[in-house]
Amino acid sequence: MDLKTILADYNNDTHAATVVTLLDSYAQDPLGGGEPLPVFAKDNLVSALKEVPGAFSVLVYDGEKAVGLANCFQGFSTFACRPLINIHDLMVLPEARRNGASQAMLMFVEQIARERRCCKVTLEVLDGNDNARRAYEKYGFKDYALGDEYGSGRLMQINLL
Repeated sequence: MDLKTILADYNNDTHAATVVTLLDSYAQDPLGGGEPLPVFAKDNLVSALKEVPGAFSVLVYDGEKAVGLANCFQGFSTFACRPLINIHDLMVLPEARRNGASQAMLMFVEQIARERRCCKVTLEVLDGNDNARRAYEKYGFKDYALGDEYGSGRLMQINLL
């Protein structure tokens, strides 16, 4: 594999289309929900991302083909009083998995987080997504916990749409 990782330029039409195409591919995967992105999301994603302070997307290419995407958002840790980066979406096309693409994107995101003086990088992963869990653990991610007494943290949500 000839991997190259870049920061997507939302003003570059090719990068913008690639972000949407890869996210749509992820959405259609069973681990992304198994449904195409809604037309509204396809039509408005990149322009909306441009408006979110601290948002950025990372693309990984194998040669000339885009094979992976990470959509990230800068947040803030009140306890550390420093910014943090949350990787909201991280995907690699099925044919490019197990070839270092996820590790390359994680390394790139960590570099950006360090440049922004962030205290940590966070992400969510489904319990049943063993391949992704192993990739994240290989990189060094661990379940969120303050100690053994209360167990690991859990992402919870209320759907508003």
